[in-house]
Amino acid sequence: MRLSIALATALLMSSPPAALAVPPKAAVFPFELDDTSLQGSMQGADKDDLARLARLDTQLRDELARSGRYTPVAIAAEPGGRTLWSCNGCEADQARHAEARFSVVGWVQKVSNLILNINLVIRDVATGERVAGGSVDIRGDTDESWTRGLSYLLRNRILTGEPAR
Repeated sequence: MRLSIALATALLMSSPPAALAVPPKAAVFPFELDDTSLQGSMQGADKDDLARLARLDTQLRDELARSGRYTPVAIAAEPGGRTLWSCNGCEADQARHAEARFSVVGWVQKVSNLILNINLVIRDVATGERVAGGSVDIRGDTDESWTRGLSYLLRNRILTGEPAR
């Protein structure tokens, strides 16, 4: 009897706990800019905004990994510049090619230098089902407002509740 208890205990201790399991891969696509501002229509994309987009990419991957819910896989922007935020799941093939279970698409809509919003959608690659999504309005076109906006969105809209399995 003692031997079987010892054997059962040894087996339980040798199997990795669920908490140590590797989270599912998430293909994280570069943030896109939807600049509908007068400045954008007159002068094109602002170099500071493009730099902020790149920082959001890094911040998003870092925060998703830190959450323990996803293993982020950075995906390069596809040549040809199709907008992923408006194609309703067209990124699935690229995500599947990266062997990811989820796709993550984010974009910033810039209405003016004062009014912007950050948007994010996470989809199950196999079904196309949206498993998380949200938007947050930010005021001010600054590094700090973009960073805080994404943190708020992740904390209060995206990474809430039970993780998708």
